[in-house]
Amino acid sequence: MTHPHRDAPTPATTPATTSPATPSSDVPSPRTSPDDAARLVAWGQELRAVHARLRDALEVAREAVADHATSVPGAVDPRRELGLFCHGFCQALEGHHRGEDASVFTALLELRPDLAGVVAELKRDHTALDHLLAALARAVDAGADAATLERHLDGIDAVMETHFRYEEKRLVEVLDEPAVAAALAGTDRREVLGPLA
Repeated sequence: MTHPHRDAPTPATTPATTSPATPSSDVPSPRTSPDDAARLVAWGQELRAVHARLRDALEVAREAVADHATSVPGAVDPRRELGLFCHGFCQALEGHHRGEDASVFTALLELRPDLAGVVAELKRDHTALDHLLAALARAVDAGADAATLERHLDGIDAVMETHFRYEEKRLVEVLDEPAVAAALAGTDRREVLGPLA
């Protein structure tokens, strides 16, 4: 899935900044003491970290498919492990998107209604990825061969990577603003960003 209207993606390896972004002038900034500010979560950096873990989880699923493809007849059947890793990856990515939809995007739209178009685009990606993940799960459950599973993973990888890069480019600095951190204060990381947070 391509998004020609999006800006050119930034590389996934763009180094994260360690200082919080300066809030834009139209965003209310809560008054926080230095101690409170130190305790606030930098959600943009958390988002980058979760994306990295999800990329790693996809690679583990790929390795399970490769093991399935090279298994020797009569050896231990790798299908159980394949199902575990593929379904685990699906659950991790779905959980990440559910958390964003319910927590992150809701908080963002309250503070930054100007980002409504970006959030709508990201939600469309979530829907597309849900369909791709469901197709992968069906293929695993049906005992599809390694080549078929690899094609499913390739499709997920392509959409996921485009989605992650766009999301990081448009939202990381905003999510690191103190106003967003304050809006999400006290919320469990896994509730906000999924099981790999």
